[in-house]
Amino acid sequence: MASLPNNIFLIGYRGSGKTSVARVLAERLHWTWCDADALLEQRHGKTIRQIFAEEGESGFRDREAAILHDLAQERQRVIATGGGVILRDDNRRCLKESGAVIWLSAPADVLWQRLQQDASTGERRPNLAQGGLAEIVDLLRMRQPWYAECASLIVDSDKPIAAVVDKIVAWLQTARD
Repeated sequence: MASLPNNIFLIGYRGSGKTSVARVLAERLHWTWCDADALLEQRHGKTIRQIFAEEGESGFRDREAAILHDLAQERQRVIATGGGVILRDDNRRCLKESGAVIWLSAPADVLWQRLQQDASTGERRPNLAQGGLAEIVDLLRMRQPWYAECASLIVDSDKPIAAVVDKIVAWLQTARD
């Protein structure tokens, strides 16, 4: 697959399956993968929740942007980004210039169910969904134009991971032909 993009960035709301899809997609492509939020936590020795508490959202977003710009220099890597990485203009530009950007989209109720089942949500993530499903609906509505602006491909992630990866691989094959 000589003419694949430098990197593949997976974007989408928290709970859309970015990390799970990144792992399987990278394996299929024989690439490496990275969870940008996990790298940020590892690099700074704190959870995202702690960074938010100590530095506020702006401090966290600064750190997130630095990680994104570092990862954009990589090659043949599938990168699961944080759900809010698209909030900054510079990040959206970096994503689009550094590889293929795939938006994993799922309905708000599916995201809410997944977040409720994810034990790490409460331990590692800030309380962004204090308003439950209604807040997810509002945040999705706000972020949708930015996800769409960045996306080279939109994939419904309310499907088995293998089906999501198959769709991405098929798109990559037709995109390079």
